Amino acid sequence: MILAPGVFIAGILIFLIVSWDAFEAIILPRRVTRKFRLTRVYYQFTWITWKFYARLIPSKKRRESFLGFYGPISLLFLIAVWAVGLIISFAMMQYGSGSAVNLSGGTPSFYTDLYLSGTTFFTLGLGDVVPRSGVSRFLVVVESGFGFGFLAALIGYLPFIYGSFAERETEIVLLDSRAGTPPTAGELLLRHTFPGGHEALRDLFKDWERWSAQLLESHLSYPVLAYFRSQHDNQSWISSLTAILDACALTISGMEDFCSRQAQLTFAIARHAVTDLCQVFSADPRPPAQDRMPSDGLRLIRETLAKHGTVLAATPEADQKLAELRGLYEPYVYALAERFNQTLPPWIPAKKSKDNWQTTAWTKASNGTAAAALVHDDHF
Repeated sequence: MILAPGVFIAGILIFLIVSWDAFEAIILPRRVTRKFRLTRVYYQFTWITWKFYARLIPSKKRRESFLGFYGPISLLFLIAVWAVGLIISFAMMQYGSGSAVNLSGGTPSFYTDLYLSGTTFFTLGLGDVVPRSGVSRFLVVVESGFGFGFLAALIGYLPFIYGSFAERETEIVLLDSRAGTPPTAGELLLRHTFPGGHEALRDLFKDWERWSAQLLESHLSYPVLAYFRSQHDNQSWISSLTAILDACALTISGMEDFCSRQAQLTFAIARHAVTDLCQVFSADPRPPAQDRMPSDGLRLIRETLAKHGTVLAATPEADQKLAELRGLYEPYVYALAERFNQTLPPWIPAKKSKDNWQTTAWTKASNGTAAAALVHDDHF
């Protein structure tokens, strides 16, 4: 039996790094500020690689589908990385303690320790490799208990991730009929010019105030959620949040009596969310490469709202206030959009288009019944 203290210590270090990283990601419900984290390195490397190959796909639809696979796949591979790291760490500790195992028909080696570690971690207990020293038996007991606890933690972790994703997407889907597809601030305000629209818009801002707080809490605690994309290519959590910030900025700067107080509250928590997320994902805020507001965009919004009985202030003070508000969040949402390969919505629709609820991938037959064939459509 040859002891290798260095290998044993290295195995302990790998075990501590992997197990603590998994604990922070799965169990610890708060933002972790350490500069080095295994999960952080994993996502930085894999996301950069995934985006590189995505840019090689000429079709926008296929490119978005490819990017949409990343969130779920990266989560599964991250779990595999943790499991492999733990198995290797216990194998190194077994090997460092002298490979004290009984093996029929062969000589113990590191591969034997690796096999023993794998079967122990997944609680298979085949019994063809048996520990024979006190240290080896202790490691087997510890690993079997740790493997059982690791799998139990994942059983609770994965449903929570997908539950949080579903909660996030609910409000995004509801925004479709309220702000268009993709959502824009101009369309949102225009669609709330009906009688009682002020109160409906106030309620919507209130809902998005809570949504922004939930987004902040869930995406800080579980950053992997940020990589999960919406089911529709023309929707995303970044574009929806940007449209709400735009609408709040217009309301605050030009509509003093138009639920401006609720707009201020929603703007505050939404801006808080984007700034903190930029810090977590190391996205340096910077102004958009191109001005999102066309030269005549604000004038067009004012004229359109005025035709429907809603006045948007057109004074130098209002313009200055709007510019100040835009400066508080646009550099951050642009940085997040660049980080996650998303596009920011315009302030007003570039052209009239159907909402998602008005479109379908099924064609209609001449007699009004649904045809049996599925036709190409950009619905998903």
